[in-house]
Amino acid sequence: MDVKLNTVRLVRMLSLAGEILNNDVSFAVFCVLDFVDFILCFVYKVVDFWIESQWKPCYCSSAKQRIIEGDNILVSEECESKIVCLTATNLQVEDISDTLYSRPSIVAQLSKFIINDLNKTKKTTVTSTFTIDSTIVEVLRRNVVPRWSDCDCKICNSWTSSRKDTLFVKAEGPKDKAREDVLFIHGFISSSVFWTETLFPNFSTTVKSTYRLLAVDILGFGRSPKPTDSLYTLREHVEMIEKSVLEAFQVKSFHIVAHSLGCILALAIAAKHPGSIKSLTLLAPPYFPVPKGEPATQYIMRRIAPRRVWPVMAFGASVACWYEHISRTICLVVCKNHRLWEFITKFITRNRIRTYLLESFCCHTHNAAWHTLHNIICGTAGKLDSYLDTVCNRLKCEVTIFHGGDDEVIPVECSYNVQRRIPRAQVKVVENKDHITIVVGRQKAFAKELEKIWKRSKCD
Repeated sequence: MDVKLNTVRLVRMLSLAGEILNNDVSFAVFCVLDFVDFILCFVYKVVDFWIESQWKPCYCSSAKQRIIEGDNILVSEECESKIVCLTATNLQVEDISDTLYSRPSIVAQLSKFIINDLNKTKKTTVTSTFTIDSTIVEVLRRNVVPRWSDCDCKICNSWTSSRKDTLFVKAEGPKDKAREDVLFIHGFISSSVFWTETLFPNFSTTVKSTYRLLAVDILGFGRSPKPTDSLYTLREHVEMIEKSVLEAFQVKSFHIVAHSLGCILALAIAAKHPGSIKSLTLLAPPYFPVPKGEPATQYIMRRIAPRRVWPVMAFGASVACWYEHISRTICLVVCKNHRLWEFITKFITRNRIRTYLLESFCCHTHNAAWHTLHNIICGTAGKLDSYLDTVCNRLKCEVTIFHGGDDEVIPVECSYNVQRRIPRAQVKVVENKDHITIVVGRQKAFAKELEKIWKRSKCD
């Protein structure tokens, strides 16, 4: 008994020591990253001006500015949800996440303190009661010109030559005789190849002959358009899917299969078209209930990006979410040079490993990834409850949730959180699988599971 008690105490002490060490190291590392991102802000301003002859707006140092007149921009009062309408490009931006321009850090707080102190000595006049972050206005005003730090290959820019203002959709199955349609929505920094290279080849002959499989590249990713003047809000993503899939393929009723961030888009579409959904299958849905009194967007940002060096996935998410310029540097090194990394991978493995996941991971711009991460993952925090309630009360279809037991990106608790809002939802935890291997590596088994779900929907 004493041995067991001592062992328990030792484990608790080691766990506490590890937590303290993680906190201390994390504080030091992120203080350094705060400073590095601060410096990179000025570096990129100089380089952007040197290469493109104009300054590029960023969110790290801009304060909220007052809109005086013109530009067809309408925004709400401060501290309320913001709606921006730019009629010149038919662009609407709804509920822009404040995490884009409000990410507290030591360097940011210090710089804002200095700026505010200087502003106190200046006389200002108030000409408008409407406020919005100045960077958002600049993003909406600037021309649609690809940035020098984005990839210029044919795959990443195939949308520029097609002259189509629609998303890329990979469609398989009968064109005219399809009995049912299935919409596949990928997750963050991914593309339709996540489905087409894994599930599509493993569906049965019956499914391939009776179902029309529609895998879409969401706005800003894969082969879809990557406009530089877009803020990649939920409205834009959903409307582009409706235009490019539901309208273009004349889809009336359909099944949805979505992964990670795609689950948010799937829920928004399901809530908007409750009578059209035949089944809803979600993989690792990122749903974190927000406690009462907590700022929803900020709470979600800290849940998915806790500014910790351990575990590794939390560190990666923190860097991607908190640091605009460091994440741009990563995109510059990895995404712009993805053809080089694919060549190196094929050379080292002697072309024995398929690189579709690498292509999927790299085929996006920093502008698309940055805004999608904040405006979809963080910005929809206040909407997900209503979407889930709509699915629970207005949809009669089967809801199935799959989650990898070893998923370190989105914890398993998120799926059970969804189940609490939709009691009839079935949660299936797949042991020894993570955020990616929930599909990759078990595509045959998952394809069969999907076929069973779709078959049951016919009997309901």
